[in-house]
Amino acid sequence: MNARIPNSVEPAMAPADTDLHAATRPPYETPEGYTLSATLFNQDLAPTRKEGRRWHSYSIFTLWANDVHSLGNYAFAIGLFALGLGGWQILLALGIGAVLLFGLLNFSGFMGVRTGVPFPVMSRISFGIKGAQVSSLLRGGVAIVWFGVQTFLASVVFRVMLVAVFPSLHELDKSLILGLSALGWLTFVGLWIVQVIIVSYGMDMIRKYEAFAGPIILVTMATIAIWMFTRAGGSIAWTTNHALTGGEMWRTIFAGGALWVAIYGTFVLNFCDFTRSAKSEKSIVRGNFWGIPINMLLFGVIVVVMAGAQFKINGTIIESPADVVHLIPNTFLLVIACLALLILTVAVNLMANVVAPVYALTNLFPRHLNFRKAALISATLGLVILPWNLYNNPVVIVYFLGGLGGLLGPLFGVIMADYWLLRRGKVNVPHLYTTDEGGSYHYRRGVNPKAIIALIPAGVVALTIAFVPALHDLSSFSWFFGAGIAAVTYYWISDRKQFFTEASGEPIAVASTH
Repeated sequence: MNARIPNSVEPAMAPADTDLHAATRPPYETPEGYTLSATLFNQDLAPTRKEGRRWHSYSIFTLWANDVHSLGNYAFAIGLFALGLGGWQILLALGIGAVLLFGLLNFSGFMGVRTGVPFPVMSRISFGIKGAQVSSLLRGGVAIVWFGVQTFLASVVFRVMLVAVFPSLHELDKSLILGLSALGWLTFVGLWIVQVIIVSYGMDMIRKYEAFAGPIILVTMATIAIWMFTRAGGSIAWTTNHALTGGEMWRTIFAGGALWVAIYGTFVLNFCDFTRSAKSEKSIVRGNFWGIPINMLLFGVIVVVMAGAQFKINGTIIESPADVVHLIPNTFLLVIACLALLILTVAVNLMANVVAPVYALTNLFPRHLNFRKAALISATLGLVILPWNLYNNPVVIVYFLGGLGGLLGPLFGVIMADYWLLRRGKVNVPHLYTTDEGGSYHYRRGVNPKAIIALIPAGVVALTIAFVPALHDLSSFSWFFGAGIAAVTYYWISDRKQFFTEASGEPIAVASTH
């Protein structure tokens, strides 16, 4: 067979005068002769060549240096203090979650470095070349909404900083336009533009931004904690006046650890979007080790110091570091702290809420979209949904986003069971890009019905546990129930005696630009 991909896919490739890797020149075929489909393959979805990958251990570490210290994570961990957990109990809860995450992220990350493909393509292994749209769009849809919400929350910090420096701007923060003040619109759109510019330069620019932001965040948060410790006279309150004990204490500790994993349920799903450009599995393990258990220990210490110091000072419990910043008496230092929080929020948004929808949209329209175009579309969607109105509506946040997020556990269970338990890591990468009925991942009209069968009951159970009041005590563990039930069901109904072929993606790989 000497067929070519239709010409419509060629603009996604590098220009004709570029020295392309020989395997990306026509004919665009798998080693067996199957034609690579323009509906499945373009420059951004293609596997990355192993030579020239740029993500080292430090790159992986800085992902976590930013994301772990997000304002949302601080609010969650400080909430454990408010529930009655003391200092060592909070550290234990976070430690349990960190150990579990370290293992889950390594398994997920290894899939990326071995195959070189992004999450939507990875999903084709278990769900089929068409069924994968379900998992990638579900992950991407959650991320688009959170991109808008996180940008809005960052704009609130930006507004505080501007009003502190220019008090007259307070007048612009009164009247509302579509639910947001004029100053709110200016700060939101300003931050939106900054993020769009960064993303327009691709994954490599995101890697560089994360590397730049990581040390700033660590130093800033540690400095704020030290300042709070000093304000409290060199000691802190280790518990509130309503400290938990006995069985209730241990239930809350394990529930906190489980929720800590669930918070990262999105990331463990599409971690391969980043590790597809990692140098080696060792670099992933090292980056995860310093970024997850070690960095999370530092995070826990900062949380305990901040919450305990504030409680000792006046008996109140802060909600996040943003509540501390406005207490800084020096305007210059206040501005520095606000800028650091802005850098942090943008870093978290880029890695957690931009990359996933970009690949999801590219996977949906590979003929027409590349990374830059998909990034602009996803960012625009995050703007037009007016996220501040969604954020102020508990029903939307809890039921819509919570419901979608509850399905991510079952997705993870199916994908992990298929890759590690059923196939034992054997993947025919070129077949992920062909619609030929003889391809390994064509299944039944492009959909693997067994993956869907495993997904549905697990999703129902996870959502029931998460939202039914009578099951409130189990709600913290809904992600684990969903992932576990999906994995067991999929493995049980699959043909475990099936023979799987393995083929490298190097013959059709493109140079890593990430």
